[in-house]
Amino acid sequence: MQALFLYRSGPLLKNVILFKTPLPVGYVVNGDYGQDCTPLGPGDAVNPLESLAYCEDEAWWEHNDAAGKPSSRLLLLSCDPNRKSWNTVMGPLRDPSPKGALWVHKPSKKGEPEGKPQRITLKGYPENHDFHPLGLEAWPSYGGNASNLYVVNHARERTTIEQFTIHPSDPTVATHIRTLSSPYFVAPNALALTSPDSFYVSNDHLITRRWPIIGHVVPVLESVLGLPLAFVSHVTLNPPNSGESAIAKHEFAANFIPFPNGVSISSDGKTVAIASTSLAQIWFYDRDPATNALTKTSKVVTLPFCGDNIRFTPSLDNPDGPEELLVAGHPHFPSLVQLAKGLPAHSGSWVVSVVPKSNPEQSFEKNGKKFDGEASVSTSDYVSDGPTWSLKTLFQSDGSPGGVLSSSTGLRDPETGKLYVTGLYHPDGAVVCTPRK
Repeated sequence: MQALFLYRSGPLLKNVILFKTPLPVGYVVNGDYGQDCTPLGPGDAVNPLESLAYCEDEAWWEHNDAAGKPSSRLLLLSCDPNRKSWNTVMGPLRDPSPKGALWVHKPSKKGEPEGKPQRITLKGYPENHDFHPLGLEAWPSYGGNASNLYVVNHARERTTIEQFTIHPSDPTVATHIRTLSSPYFVAPNALALTSPDSFYVSNDHLITRRWPIIGHVVPVLESVLGLPLAFVSHVTLNPPNSGESAIAKHEFAANFIPFPNGVSISSDGKTVAIASTSLAQIWFYDRDPATNALTKTSKVVTLPFCGDNIRFTPSLDNPDGPEELLVAGHPHFPSLVQLAKGLPAHSGSWVVSVVPKSNPEQSFEKNGKKFDGEASVSTSDYVSDGPTWSLKTLFQSDGSPGGVLSSSTGLRDPETGKLYVTGLYHPDGAVVCTPRK
């Protein structure tokens, strides 16, 4: 058993737990961190608990014309400045009363100054219902119509998924439709929509911190030992006000995954990627768009950090070619634990792009590195590339003053190339970095 654990988790122990990677205060590809990266928060709220801070997830809300052609996009963010008092994944479970919030941001065009995000009003949201948002995803708007927006909510009693509608004509208001709850929502974390009324949802643990007595110990063991106990489900909904239960069908789509976290679907709908945080890996699945069934492939990407959220994105170098996968995560797990406990720590940030290779012999060599040779700290010093993919660092920070704490999501604007990075415990919530080329 010990030999198996060391074989499977040896690189993770070395790269993420036992040793701390010496990252720079800040690095961004094709730019200068000090001059080209600016914070999106904090907000203008007098109360720090109402500011844009501690943002976990971000997602593009695509606006298409009636023919389905992309016309614009807005950035949605899920943030919770109360995270150090209420975190059902890492703890503590102390005070769930102060609510988190959703924010919307209009990306600036080339040459324009970056504006500030606006807080979204949750219209019709029950006053006595907690709101601690984690993963979120919005279905695209077509011809100016409203979109369904789903948000994982780590509420007081149990984790639910909140359904809203949001309209392009008033993007600062999200109307609450219903709260989705299920015995199968054991530990929901991230979402990936398959239609306006269906989605994949990752359940990051089987045993959670909500359990009495064992909740302080077993979830940690499940994470550290990489126990394959958790799963990703596919959920199909009935229409609201149909008179039927909200959930029409629940299916186990991918089972026996150690700490499944981020989940993303390729634009053609045929590939699903899942981040296994415990193993610092990305697993890829073939998807049947007709049935939403997933089949695990042999393709596995190993990271030099614990991956959090992931997003498929068009390649800037080859927009019509294979998509890349952006992965943000945590390069030193003990520092992240310290932050969760409310103790001072420099928990770093690392965002990479998983770049498809055209052939196994393709090389990205630069500055004497086999791949990722431009980065301040190259991924090639810690992990190997694969026959079908390579890694390219987009962003790094050691989390020290002036840096970015605990990156959890990375998004890239396919038009401007701007990179948006959220920080799970970052007081400014998120940063935007503008490339110089």
